Amino acid sequence: MEKTVKITDATGVHARPATVLVNKAGNFSSDSKIEYNGKSVNLKSIMGVMSLGIPKDAEIKIIADGDDEQEAIDAIYEVIKQEGLGE
Repeated sequence: MEKTVKITDATGVHARPATVLVNKAGNFSSDSKIEYNGKSVNLKSIMGVMSLGIPKDAEIKIIADGDDEQEAIDAIYEVIKQEGLGE
């Protein structure tokens, strides 16, 4: 299962919201990934997420695979909205 999101925050996905995303993804048993610019990393890894260098106006994919994939996608998307990262 996946969801595409456009990043609208002026600074892109920076350290503080990336940490919140990683922490939220860690609450689920599903394998969670974030994909940008053809590269996919584990959404439960702060170093992986930061290594993508996701800027403003980027289109990313949130991908989850597992027993609670729908809940994981919904919760991660909610964090993105709450943190003002994207829509």
